[in-house]
Amino acid sequence: MEKFNKLSGHAIPLRITNVDTDMIIPKQFLKTIKRTGLGEFLFYELRYDQDGNKISSFALNQEQYKDASILIAGKNFGCGSSREHAPWSIADYGIKCIIAPSYADIFYNNCFKNGILPIILDEATVSRLQDSSDSILNFNIDLEKQNITFLENNEKKEISFEIDPAKKKCLLEGLDDIGLTLNKVASIGHFEEDQENEIPWLYGNKLK
Repeated sequence: MEKFNKLSGHAIPLRITNVDTDMIIPKQFLKTIKRTGLGEFLFYELRYDQDGNKISSFALNQEQYKDASILIAGKNFGCGSSREHAPWSIADYGIKCIIAPSYADIFYNNCFKNGILPIILDEATVSRLQDSSDSILNFNIDLEKQNITFLENNEKKEISFEIDPAKKKCLLEGLDDIGLTLNKVASIGHFEEDQENEIPWLYGNKLK
């Protein structure tokens, strides 16, 4: 998994609350077990009409938000089913950070497993950032310092955010669940050696 330390980019305002995982990635695109190729279907039913034409009023289809790497969403983002395809599609689209007042627990944890930083801020601040995203060219996010900085009316602004230390460490070091396990390979090996000596039958060996 790619390490996350600092991010500088424009933000997409998504002024919708209770965005569920079926809105993020509709069920018809869940046939794959690959993490790539899902970005084009992100928010598919919001981005396209029944004839497959882009809906110009939807933020992701607007030119000023092209190549944005930050999504500023409403409360309870990622609710609904626990499909991990949701963060897969977000990451594949190029979004590396989500800012919202709250998230569904499973989606929130899945973000960290896929290199996405989900930041929690109060509703008033999130609304302010959504409104500012039209005029602010870049938001700078520093995970180590736990802050968001940007220029507003030629004045530098800074907003701090909280994050679980263990989840922060995993993002900084680029560790998903498999990476965390591989960090303990030596300890696991020593445990297995001791266990095999104590109960060899568990490993298919005869008692000595």
